Amino acid sequence: MSNKFWTEATTQPKRNYRWLLRFGGDRGEIIWWAKTVTVPSFEVSETEHDFMDNKYYYPGRVTWSEISMTLVDPVSPDATSDTLERLKGAGYMVKGLNDINVPTTRPTLSKQKSVGSLGRIRMQLLDAEGLVLENWTVENAFIKSAKYGDLDYSNDELRTIEMTVRYDWASCEFSNRAEAEAVDFDSRAGPPAITSE
Repeated sequence: MSNKFWTEATTQPKRNYRWLLRFGGDRGEIIWWAKTVTVPSFEVSETEHDFMDNKYYYPGRVTWSEISMTLVDPVSPDATSDTLERLKGAGYMVKGLNDINVPTTRPTLSKQKSVGSLGRIRMQLLDAEGLVLENWTVENAFIKSAKYGDLDYSNDELRTIEMTVRYDWASCEFSNRAEAEAVDFDSRAGPPAITSE
């Protein structure tokens, strides 16, 4: 069996820096200039069975691992404000105990509102021409945690948000290069504004 990867210049590897992170929800889709993101992964549990002198193992349930992402926090659109609005959209409400205008009903977090607020998460791996090679879609995702970084006079790096997302499952579509479509996005234009689909 010949290995064409090393001998043919037309065969290209997938690269870790060619990708886009997209998510939307009730507030419209956003293409984030993320610094890092964890690609969905899964783990299969096992059940052990003893018989005589031997142990036998059987596959159990599939559990999808959490996704971690580090997002750059631009001034406009303000990523901190956006993530906090998505938390409110999930049903979180802060009201003071002495607030005169306390509503008779107090909404709380729900999965439906949380998923609707964040929307579908898509990770698109691109080739050198900007064509989508892999399109990961994360289903029923909600924000599990968000950390807005540490302020530090000696640090001149870009401010970031570290976010963890929990979801039910993920799927991946693989594009045939001949059929792949170019991503409608100009990287020279900078981070795009919030747009509705």
